[in-house]
Amino acid sequence: MAVYRVRVTTGPYLGAGTLDNISVILVGTCGESPKQLLDRLGRDFTPGSVQKYKVRCSEELGELLLLRLHKERYAFFRKDSWYCSHICVTGPDGTLSHFPCYQWIEGYCTVELRPGTARTICQDSLPLLLDHRKRELQARQECYRWKVYAPGYPGIVDVSCFEEMESDKKFALTKTTPCANQDDNSGNRYLPGFPMKIDIPSLLHMEPNIRYSATKTTSLIFNAIPVSLGMKLRGLIDRKGSWKKLDDIRNIFWCHKTFTSEYVTEHWYEDHFFGYQFLNGVNPVMLHCLSSLPSKLPVTNDMVAHLLGPGTCLQTELERGHIFLADYWILAEAPVHCLNRRQQYVAAPLCLLWLNPEGSLMPLAIQLSQIPGPDSPIFLPTDSDWDWLLAKTWVRNSEFLVHEHNTHFLCTHLLCEAFAMATLRQLPLCHPIFKLLLPHTRYTLQVNTIARATLLNPEGLVDKVTSIGRQGLLYLMSTGLAHFTYTNFCLPDSLRARGVMTIPNYHYRDDGLKIWAAIESFVSEIVGYYYPSDASVQQDSELQAWVNEIFVRAFLGRESSGFPSRLCTSEELVKFLTAIIFNCSAQHAAVNSGQHDFGAWMPNAPSSMRQPPPQIKGTTTLKSYLETLPEVNITCNNLLLFWLVSQEPKDQRHLGTYPDQHFTEEAPQRSIAAFQSRLAQISRDIRERNQGLALPYTYLDPPLIENSVSI
Repeated sequence: MAVYRVRVTTGPYLGAGTLDNISVILVGTCGESPKQLLDRLGRDFTPGSVQKYKVRCSEELGELLLLRLHKERYAFFRKDSWYCSHICVTGPDGTLSHFPCYQWIEGYCTVELRPGTARTICQDSLPLLLDHRKRELQARQECYRWKVYAPGYPGIVDVSCFEEMESDKKFALTKTTPCANQDDNSGNRYLPGFPMKIDIPSLLHMEPNIRYSATKTTSLIFNAIPVSLGMKLRGLIDRKGSWKKLDDIRNIFWCHKTFTSEYVTEHWYEDHFFGYQFLNGVNPVMLHCLSSLPSKLPVTNDMVAHLLGPGTCLQTELERGHIFLADYWILAEAPVHCLNRRQQYVAAPLCLLWLNPEGSLMPLAIQLSQIPGPDSPIFLPTDSDWDWLLAKTWVRNSEFLVHEHNTHFLCTHLLCEAFAMATLRQLPLCHPIFKLLLPHTRYTLQVNTIARATLLNPEGLVDKVTSIGRQGLLYLMSTGLAHFTYTNFCLPDSLRARGVMTIPNYHYRDDGLKIWAAIESFVSEIVGYYYPSDASVQQDSELQAWVNEIFVRAFLGRESSGFPSRLCTSEELVKFLTAIIFNCSAQHAAVNSGQHDFGAWMPNAPSSMRQPPPQIKGTTTLKSYLETLPEVNITCNNLLLFWLVSQEPKDQRHLGTYPDQHFTEEAPQRSIAAFQSRLAQISRDIRERNQGLALPYTYLDPPLIENSVSI
């Protein structure tokens, strides 16, 4: 008689326990165990519990290959969910086998788990294991299906397949209690005082392992309700018309201020701070160094000579690499929209900046269209204060549009959704790259589904607050994706291509490169352990299917993008994985977390403009400036969004935090520990640097970076 000792750990989460019957079958190279009910006196599988059982076999099973978990009805109780963390099995000879699970198991079903040792398909030869890989991927591909959201748009998850599986009784999805309290005629629901429609069916029918936890959902709601109710009670969120004076904008977030938001409020109009935001604001990817001026921006030396000072000239500064351009060409053909039944306007400015001898980036000239001429004057710092401020505000509006739609949502949210989908569909649980990437896909499908149900839907928040509306958003994203390249995606390559490696006080660059290097070192160790040669990369058919699906679904098969459709070397694999993890974590933090800080003072990030760009100088006044800014209700709706996306709900997992032990071997565990140690040192360096800054840059401090795009 051979006795196997089985230790079952249930997750510590709300609702993680089950009353259903749980049985196991152990499958080894020499046979299978009988089906064994796991049952002790009292309730077995409560949240956070660790229970021990014995499985008796007539003879030893050899090397354990699979563990079958059966979840079946118990008496008259309703079926429920169970979160199984992991199972450990000790054999008769003392050999310990780890079976990671870390997933919700719903309804009555059988789940097959493999030991935790990661293996590529090339390392499996037994027909049983090869068949298991195949069946697992077939089931996932049936569950996670692609959908085309709009032409030229990256592929997204088709949430309707979850509803189909529920109706077909293939899966039993737990329906959480709706967080809304009233319906409109369309069946959408609203949070109290909240301006965004919520498509409840899309949110409820999510597969349980990609759905927000109860903790995260609750904290998200409690972040939203007080702010939205406060605006409503003060009569701001429904008030149309212009702001009477600039200081009134302070009243929106009178009790939700941060050090940075107060700094922005005090310094937003200064040229020095205007330039600073191109480096360390929420869109720090726009600047390109110039060696010559483009013909569409005919700035002359006479225009800027007195700004540059004696001993230099515009040509000299160009040759020194001190002249930079932010070009918003992508907005030139963007459709415009109506808000509060009034036509809105958009510009496609060109902003020229100079790195002065003190190391500050200063605006030199702004042209508000892509076509020079008498109707498109070049605004200069020497113009009237209101003319110059209005020109800078138009640039800030363009920054808002490009940042929100492309830098933020397209290049982090949507691309990371495609990475998550391909990972779920093409890599089995035992694959080392699946284990590596899974923590960096957490909640991404859920948050993007929420965004499409509340922000991007017709009459959603984008239609309510932006000058280009939903149609403009789709245009910007499809155009942006058509021009997005692998160079743009990889931080070191992007910085070099833009010629910004030597600008001083570029904290986004400095912190980002350190984090990139830490991720790259970690990934290199993992890849080196599981892929000993370039041939092992080339022969991994699952890996090749994964990268090809990303190429086709995320980048629409566009070869000019430079993204790989096949990986041939370990070096290529390391670079691709490093870029994915960086963009799912650090890059999203850099372009998301500061939105409230830099946008709470609305003139610094207006979502729309109500007057056309000025065609002559000398006409701007305080009154005309206020009549150009968004109306009161538009401002409030937009700032509410800034507040929400900048407040990470609870249930966070910061960069390098891996509480789920998917890797069970010692080598990857050592690599994880080294990665965490390196991130801790980066954090110490950042905090020491920030002590000497008037405005600390914190967005790439590792403990403040989420592992994945989850908000």
